[in-house]
Amino acid sequence: MAVTAMSIDNLLPAFPLIQQRFAVEDANSLQLLVYVYMIGFGLAQIVYGPVSDALGRRKVLLASLAIYAAGCGLAMVAPSFEWLLASRVIQGIGAAGGRVLSTAIVRDRFSGREMASVMSLIMMVFLIIPMLGPAIGATMLLLGSWHWVFVSMLALGGILALWFAARMPETLHPEYRRPLSFSATMEALGTVLRTRVAIGYATALGLMTGCIMGYVGSAQQVFDTGLYHLGALFPVAFGLVAGAMGAATLVNSRIVRRLGMRTLSHAGVTAFTAIGLVQVGIGLAYQGQPPIALFLGVLALNQFLISFVMPNFNALALQPLGAIAGTASSFLGFYTTMLGAFCGWLIGRAFDGTVMPVTIGYASLGALSLLVVAWTERGRLYRAGISG
Repeated sequence: MAVTAMSIDNLLPAFPLIQQRFAVEDANSLQLLVYVYMIGFGLAQIVYGPVSDALGRRKVLLASLAIYAAGCGLAMVAPSFEWLLASRVIQGIGAAGGRVLSTAIVRDRFSGREMASVMSLIMMVFLIIPMLGPAIGATMLLLGSWHWVFVSMLALGGILALWFAARMPETLHPEYRRPLSFSATMEALGTVLRTRVAIGYATALGLMTGCIMGYVGSAQQVFDTGLYHLGALFPVAFGLVAGAMGAATLVNSRIVRRLGMRTLSHAGVTAFTAIGLVQVGIGLAYQGQPPIALFLGVLALNQFLISFVMPNFNALALQPLGAIAGTASSFLGFYTTMLGAFCGWLIGRAFDGTVMPVTIGYASLGALSLLVVAWTERGRLYRAGISG
């Protein structure tokens, strides 16, 4: 999971240099470095789950890290912007293994509220990296070139591969392995599609992921080149918002066992939508350019709330699918990633020099997510079920 965050966030400070190096005319086109990565990341998840259900988690994850390393190497020698975009797709394909298999490993070993607690801790690690990612990227730029940003990604991937090879045991018991065949995969997919809770919470999770992707894709322009012009302080602003998310995931991991996944996530998405509407109101009051302190404060509050939503939605979607954890994680990960990337792309491409696309995106996607959850639970919100 850390590889995914690192691969997105520490590249953001390099956008101006990459734009200059490859003569990219439209600054919004630089957001493709985020979104094509997410396309590779989303599509590849379809493969990792069924393969890991047949072969085991450990060897498949190590193979995915090797693919990620290849993408880093290709990016370091990119002669054109198109080459760089293709390298990002390969990076995403490799990083997808970490997303699918980390989730499957947790489902192999935990269930119910304990699984949600562990998911929150994993999400906290995922969110610590955004606090450091832009700063690491900016530090790499001090070495003289945007190429060094990819060196830092390659180093992280190598460290994780060595640690995993040395310390992580296989978590998929032999009796739970499934044949790697088209019919078995289609059978598992049918099970996922027939499970209302899985599809409903995965859809809601994808919409909330769209908020994150829209924010990340726009962050460099909002905080630096397009609106607030923070310059060297951009990593600080980005890290403060990520810090709010990290703090919330830690709190969630502590209280979810007592209050339950449904109670916390339903309250979180309701409050998120309400604050999203407040964001829109503030943006309109200041013609789309509110004071940076006010915007950061409200944004950090909403990011705090989203951390009570996403890990619990993820756990609720996987909870009834323990028998096919790898394949289920694969399909649901693909679905939520592609939905989130598409929604995020819509928000990012709409950047117009104001905060309005981000604020409207948050309010709209939050409201849609709340409606989907209400459909999933047949209108019975804020209740603690037996498994959540």
